Amino acid sequence: MAAFVAVLLCSNLIGVHKVSSVNLPFYGEYIFGAGVLFFPISYLFGDILTEVYGYARSRKVIWAGFGALIFATLMATAVTYMPLPVNVLPEQMQGNLEKQKAIEMIFGQTWRIVLASLTAFWIGEFVNSFVLAKIKIWMSGKFLFVRTISSTVAGEIADTLIFYPIAFYGIWTNEQLISVMIGNYFIKVLWEVFATPFTYLIVGFLKKAEHEDFYDKDTDFNPFSLET
Repeated sequence: MAAFVAVLLCSNLIGVHKVSSVNLPFYGEYIFGAGVLFFPISYLFGDILTEVYGYARSRKVIWAGFGALIFATLMATAVTYMPLPVNVLPEQMQGNLEKQKAIEMIFGQTWRIVLASLTAFWIGEFVNSFVLAKIKIWMSGKFLFVRTISSTVAGEIADTLIFYPIAFYGIWTNEQLISVMIGNYFIKVLWEVFATPFTYLIVGFLKKAEHEDFYDKDTDFNPFSLET
């Protein structure tokens, strides 16, 4: 849970505004949001939690992450817009104003980004956990890679389609918005594919150490319930 929340907070506070690109052979410029390089780690933790401990335990962790995001947003807003000291030398005031502009640029999230982050995270993570739990029952626990990748495909579709239009429609050009959405989505899914061997190692270790391998056969999948 601690690792999940840490990754979630960092990926939402660092790099969410920055768009980057790389030049790929036979393709050209590949545009993506910088924060996407680390955000998929939260889905990796979500897969591991659901696979080993079940949807109900994962649901509590998702709500913990949701609460942490709300707190981080409130703290960032409060710190960003607290008044500057007035009784200082002119050169100090100028320096403070420059620092304030930098702080606002980095941490001054608009209501659109806050709404987009919270909504996309909440829906995307629950879709991810739900799909993984259902496929695990359907396939009788076999082929872990099928459910980790499939759940990420579904969860990241929800996350991407919700976050970027809410946060940046009308701010970015439509071409840039679509390019970043497509670029980020494929990075997220590929990240999960490449991380599959590590997922197997961590899941295998936890199942053996915890003597736990939960199947959500009688689970209430209501996202608002906190029952185990």
